[in-house]
Amino acid sequence: MTEAASVAPDRASPGVPGSPAGGLAVAYLVNQYPKVSHTFIRREILALERRGVAVHRFAIRGWDAEVVDPVDRAERDRTRYVLKDGLGPLAVAVARVFARSPGTALSALRAALAMSRRSVRPWPYHLVWFAHACRLRLWLQGTGVTHLHAHFGTNSADVAHLLRLLGGPPYSFTVHGADESDNARVLSFPRKVAAARFVVTVSRYTRAQMMRQLPSRDWPKLQVVHCGLEADFFASEPPPQTDRPMLLCIGRLCVEKGHGTLLDAVAALGRPGVRVVLAGDGELRPEIEAKIAGLGLGAQVRITGWIDSAEVRRLIREATAVVQPSLMEGLPVVLMEAMAQGRPVVSTFIAGIPELVEQGRTGWLVPAGDAEALARALAEVLDTAAGRLDEMGRAGIARARARHHIDTEAERLAALFAHGDTP
Repeated sequence: MTEAASVAPDRASPGVPGSPAGGLAVAYLVNQYPKVSHTFIRREILALERRGVAVHRFAIRGWDAEVVDPVDRAERDRTRYVLKDGLGPLAVAVARVFARSPGTALSALRAALAMSRRSVRPWPYHLVWFAHACRLRLWLQGTGVTHLHAHFGTNSADVAHLLRLLGGPPYSFTVHGADESDNARVLSFPRKVAAARFVVTVSRYTRAQMMRQLPSRDWPKLQVVHCGLEADFFASEPPPQTDRPMLLCIGRLCVEKGHGTLLDAVAALGRPGVRVVLAGDGELRPEIEAKIAGLGLGAQVRITGWIDSAEVRRLIREATAVVQPSLMEGLPVVLMEAMAQGRPVVSTFIAGIPELVEQGRTGWLVPAGDAEALARALAEVLDTAAGRLDEMGRAGIARARARHHIDTEAERLAALFAHGDTP
């Protein structure tokens, strides 16, 4: 069976017609954009623009965030921020929307308060999100935008829903992880999905979890569209293995990414000549640094801090394997990136990861939180001949290209923007 044929069944959702003609204008709404851990959103937007879709960028915050990637800095300059000017303009926007259509505004306000009941956030937050929707309603006038897409099913999707109630464009949103589907009720997902044209999930697993939370009549709205990589990210051949083995873990330093399990596994591995690089930063850095010192791994483990995409790619090519010992995920983009660069991966049997990583063919999978199993997998990686690692790398390139080419995924998304969830 060819690689393309082997991944075709992963399209769990109904078929979508071909890509729309040029001239489609959509708005993107993200809570924070750009963000170092959200390069997949940037790739999606730029791929849509290459297809002739006009994308208007909006975010709640992020205008003052530190970004190291030049492309992210350019994206920041192209994004309009709802909160940038403070609360005053939000109040003005609310007054203007009420003056123009008091009945519609009052109905949307009541919906905002209804969504605050049993919510993860108290009612004042929902009033602010209503104000965000009012400001966006004014901003979108005259833009020609016919659809709004939000990333993540949290407050950005709330704003998209309220904006629609205020007379704004039809909307959709992307659900990324188990934390969103697990909190579906307190995030008002049944309400938001019912009013949406469609909802994107990044894996079949996430789609299944959403199905658990929604009435069956809304299941056809759930469309699987993978996160993707640009064409130049895919290597033609795996890069040569370096003389000194290096294990690379990329991601925010937080509990969910499983760095503590990885450090315990490295300590149990007992191979001081193996370098370990933790690429990223985050709230757990002091605790991780203390654990590195406590395990006596200071000479072996390095934390890079935040790095740009070019440095991420360089480190992947230098690595023997990329390790993602996550405790909770949707479908990690770093695994796609590693496989696209021809590196085998080591990760966990959770969420959408087994949909991408094939045990023994493109990498290794272990139970989440199991340091002993992870240590055994790392030992197997290090004991595998370079030729075999190259074979796994080639299989990874083919699988990542078949499943996660951004132009293919953007074409599918653009068709959804143009036609909705119906064939």
